[in-house]
Amino acid sequence: MEERSLKVLANDTTFINKISNTLTKLLIPTKVGLNGMLISIKRNALLKAYETYQAVKGDNNKEENALNRYEESYTLYLESIDKYIMDSVYKKVKSGSSSTFEQNALSNYYNVVHLKDREYMEYKYRKQKFLLDLDYNSIVNAGKEKLIKRYEKLYIEKSDGLYKSILKNYSVKLADGIKEKNLNQNELYKNIFSTLEEYVKNILSLKLEKDAKEFEKIQADCDELDRFDIGKLDEQDKLEKNIILLGMSRTLFTHSLPLVAAEQCYRKLLQDARSLMVTTKQEKKQEEVYKTVLNIIQNYNEKLLATKVYWEKPEEREAYKKFWNEYEKAENDEQKEIAVLKRELHDITENGPKAKQIRQYYKNKLVKFGAMKQYKNRCKTIADVKYIKKVEVEDEA
Repeated sequence: MEERSLKVLANDTTFINKISNTLTKLLIPTKVGLNGMLISIKRNALLKAYETYQAVKGDNNKEENALNRYEESYTLYLESIDKYIMDSVYKKVKSGSSSTFEQNALSNYYNVVHLKDREYMEYKYRKQKFLLDLDYNSIVNAGKEKLIKRYEKLYIEKSDGLYKSILKNYSVKLADGIKEKNLNQNELYKNIFSTLEEYVKNILSLKLEKDAKEFEKIQADCDELDRFDIGKLDEQDKLEKNIILLGMSRTLFTHSLPLVAAEQCYRKLLQDARSLMVTTKQEKKQEEVYKTVLNIIQNYNEKLLATKVYWEKPEEREAYKKFWNEYEKAENDEQKEIAVLKRELHDITENGPKAKQIRQYYKNKLVKFGAMKQYKNRCKTIADVKYIKKVEVEDEA
């Protein structure tokens, strides 16, 4: 099935093709009904195998056989959904009789299939997730409450594992510093944040309905994310949203998005926020972005560096401890801000126009707080002194 072409061709207007398309439209309902029945059979077999496996967990004599039957049923179930897309949805889109849901489903299917050649691991996980989502949404849209209740536990468990596998795959790339031919580092960071957001909306929301107490630590973050669902987001909004998502990941994906990968994500957010801060022309908006920078630094230190055990360079650990002690001992927000600015000036070592602008912005802040002095450049001309400029001229050949 994976080898078959999924290109949608425009309908021809010849008489023979018109008859063919008409017959296809007449036959599609029968095919859809047949495929739906096959999916239902495979789904019921999967649910039965899953429930049996859950019942015998811990029983060494029965667990292995039950797990094998469960995994085999899962494979057959996904194959049946895949066949439905090929035999039904594809034909309905081609014949012009598809719904918007079916058109979107096929479009998303193409996006997943296209990953196969350039990123097989992600393709493997994304395809399973797509097929699970497709069937789950069809069950929900049909309003089958009893089936939803029975199916949802399996759906959450499988989806949870797939999201973790996808994020772990991204984390390995970040840790190894791999740059794929068609996947740059910026796209990789973008994929991580979009996957985190997708998980919170699709899976965490279902988990919260079942057991909100389990996620009390991040409930406030979930509520905060709701404000980003309305209207078009600007660059600052996106940064703030990603700060929340990355903070939540330290609870949700401790192993799938480990400290090394999360640290790189924080550094990326901080780099983007600094650049936005100095390129923003409007003073009020620039000040708002500056507050976002402070927010990222606070989250980075509290949620990540404070829990970091292994440091490659001992001097970095000592520099962090010195800063954090000063930050915690600060008696007010201004003193905390001064400590952060000094730390930032210490951390920004790269050269370039933006780096100079960022350092100057921080220095101006410190001068304003009275934590740094600014000396004016002065030039004095001495009377009766002649200045001679020496020019070297090459001898003519």
